[in-house]
Amino acid sequence: MSELFDEVDEDVRREQLKKLWDKYSLYIVALALLIVAGVGGWRGYEYLEAKKAAEAGALFDKAVELSDANKHAEAEAAFADLAAKAPRGYRILARLRTAAEAAHRDKQAAAKMYDDIAADSSVGAPERDLARIRAAQLLLETTPYPNMLQRLEPATAKDATFRHTARELLALSAWRANDTAATRQWLDVIANDGESPPALRSRAEALQALLPPVAKS
Repeated sequence: MSELFDEVDEDVRREQLKKLWDKYSLYIVALALLIVAGVGGWRGYEYLEAKKAAEAGALFDKAVELSDANKHAEAEAAFADLAAKAPRGYRILARLRTAAEAAHRDKQAAAKMYDDIAADSSVGAPERDLARIRAAQLLLETTPYPNMLQRLEPATAKDATFRHTARELLALSAWRANDTAATRQWLDVIANDGESPPALRSRAEALQALLPPVAKS
């Protein structure tokens, strides 16, 4: 008897499933097709992005070879093209290298390129700080200390990637401006940072030795 009831229940379930399939089969098939298309589209996107990155990497290497061969005008043009067309990661690197190549012909123009990168909020903080550093290095001999301070102070924070270089540049700028107090301030910051590299400490000590003695009160 129980087998008969089981058979009836199975027939009822089968009939219910058939009704559900008849009612929703188009939606189920459409959903399945969308999933397949979505997975295929994502795989295709990944393939195209990987292909673009590989092509950009090869072009970047060629631009570097031009730079190494002292063909700076050609290298600058190649990096500028990459900065305009390459995937995001290569675009930022190419912008930095474009400015570096431009420095061989026009330091002011190169500094402006670096300034544009430093002011671009879409660029990561380390790259923006690096751009500040590069611009400051180009302008160290021609820019007054207050302007250098405005440029570099954001890069001197304790968690900034290039804080050591930024502090040294500010110490040098203050020294060139005969601002002894500011020079000592930055040399003290370098000395008090336990993570200051040994070579930087040595240079800071050498600069400290050039300063006049502290007046006794």
